[in-house]
Amino acid sequence: MGLEQRTDLRLTQKLALTPQLQLQLKLLQLPQLELSQYIQLELMENPILELDEETENIQENEVSSEEYEEPVAVDKLEKIMIDEYFAERADDGRDLGYFNPGVEEKPSFELFYSTTTDLWEHLLWQLRLSKAPDKIRAVAEVVIGNIDEDGYLKATEEEIAKMSDTDNETVKQAIALVQEFDPAGVAARDIKECLILQIKALGLGDTLVQSFIEEHLEDIKKKKYENIAKRFGISIDEVIKSVKIIEKLEPRPGRNFSKTQVNIPVPDVYVTKVEGEYQIILNDEGIPKLRLSKIYRELFTEKNLPVQEKKYLREKFKNAVELLRSIEQRNKTIYRVTESLVKFQKEFFDKGVSYLKPLNLKDIAQDLGLHESTISRVTSNKYLACEHGLFNFRFFFSNALSSNHGGISTTLVKDLIQKIINEENHINPLSDKEISDMLKKQGIDIARRTVAKYREELKIPPKPLRKLKNY
Repeated sequence: MGLEQRTDLRLTQKLALTPQLQLQLKLLQLPQLELSQYIQLELMENPILELDEETENIQENEVSSEEYEEPVAVDKLEKIMIDEYFAERADDGRDLGYFNPGVEEKPSFELFYSTTTDLWEHLLWQLRLSKAPDKIRAVAEVVIGNIDEDGYLKATEEEIAKMSDTDNETVKQAIALVQEFDPAGVAARDIKECLILQIKALGLGDTLVQSFIEEHLEDIKKKKYENIAKRFGISIDEVIKSVKIIEKLEPRPGRNFSKTQVNIPVPDVYVTKVEGEYQIILNDEGIPKLRLSKIYRELFTEKNLPVQEKKYLREKFKNAVELLRSIEQRNKTIYRVTESLVKFQKEFFDKGVSYLKPLNLKDIAQDLGLHESTISRVTSNKYLACEHGLFNFRFFFSNALSSNHGGISTTLVKDLIQKIINEENHINPLSDKEISDMLKKQGIDIARRTVAKYREELKIPPKPLRKLKNY
């Protein structure tokens, strides 16, 4: 059979995401802080957008059709109706949860931020107050400069002597001086020296506690208390008393002075109960309010505007409108998902964690007529605040386990496991099999391996490592 070339016409269907839909999906999965950063970036790149600082009346910020009808008639932009877009919201934003009469405004999370003094500044401050000789203080400054953020001295005595152009004896005195500073354990060379310095600061130097650290730190880590008791000829109870003191020591003395930024979860949604009804408030604190720039809109009316500039403005105008619409669509979707979540988990909001029901993304998707992937994006990396605390959206979704009372949430089972372990005898902790048996007595049929799986997800150590530890 010979080969031949020919042209065929075929009709096929293909799913393609428009740029606006791609933008909506992108914004939908952004948490509060990342959304704020994204909007700030758009503000810098798009001259059509500007901050809307007039918040007394939303209507003042809306754009009437008379203002933009002529300029947006350029090309196909006459179809973009900003007034229709803004009209989707109620006058006071009540439908999207922005307006909530009778509920106090939530305090800014910045009020809960705290700043810490730099570890090195803290040590240098103490050095300046020291009455040590100038020669020792000069070398001590070099010592402080070679301490890492955990509080450990990373340079050897020989290296410090070379840097300071001095002798080893002076270096030893300088190190000893810094080791007397707060926090206790600072300027240690290793964990053993760090713990010994803290023991001496507590007035327990030259005691059994110090001996345990010097000779049996590995046995303490592996909980081989019998070896320690046999070595010192004492009872296990005496060993336990000393070990409890050691467990309270700080292995990283510089921890409290760390400048590492901790990301505090910011709620995307507040759910509050007002007069017996749950009210959903979208948290827009910190998110810039946007509007279209009147100055740049007026440029469309310029008849002598060069073609390239008009093309540029047309493109930026379209991008600005799509961004405003996408933000509004994001808020609507989050509000609807939260509303559905409150409906399914009403008993949780009424009574607490013990009443959390099994729920999956498909349930919410079917309730709202949305795709599961949309619900997944909405609930990803977002937080909900209510009277019971601050929760990740995914906290409310869990599979069902069989019980005498029907299906029970795996989240609730994990909570029960945590409570059982918290109340166990730490001298003789419970095994996974014993926890499984206790849950079965409560009507929850769960296997030992499932208990082990949930325990690991809760980051709770197994029975041998929980012995004599407080969890």
